[in-house]
Amino acid sequence: MKPTRKFNKSVLALAALALLVASATARAQDQALQLDPAQTSVKFTVGDVLHTVRGTFRLKHGSLVFEPSTGKISGEIVVDAQSGESGSGARDRKMHKEILESSRYPDIAFRPDRVEGTVANPGKSSVKVHGMFSIHGVEHDMTVPADVELTADHWAATVHFTVPYEKWGMKNPSTLFLRVNDSVDIDLMAAGNVVPAMANSVR
Repeated sequence: MKPTRKFNKSVLALAALALLVASATARAQDQALQLDPAQTSVKFTVGDVLHTVRGTFRLKHGSLVFEPSTGKISGEIVVDAQSGESGSGARDRKMHKEILESSRYPDIAFRPDRVEGTVANPGKSSVKVHGMFSIHGVEHDMTVPADVELTADHWAATVHFTVPYEKWGMKNPSTLFLRVNDSVDIDLMAAGNVVPAMANSVR
């Protein structure tokens, strides 16, 4: 009976070790972060001497792949430039025709490549995300702060950054009687499902 007990204890120890290894592997597995348009919003804010102008853009599509072990992230978030609206038809026509030239450059995109900081899984984290931000047909190197919340099957992130549109070659919409800031604040709130990344996922 004693050898049997020792054998059973050895089997149980090996089984426990296997479970621990499997759990660690699952936690480290690459994750595909899908964006849900219904849970994602893009808001912009620009100030002038009289009041603050606020508006929105709509998500066109997005999908990311995150590698927790390396911090590498790939994929893209694409916003429909032509969907931008601020509640004023005249102002929006000017924005699309003279500033964004959205009929010529219909996409605004962010293509991240790495996460700086540790992402808790599960949990909440404050990290920085580096990548290329494309607007008005030109890419710009950018690192943005992000507050991230991750669970087994869902993720959410809030990102705030500033686009110096005049510095980046876009026209300032100021007139003789109205002066606006030469930059615009962007608030991105993204969320969606988490699924294991497949071998043929976006890289």
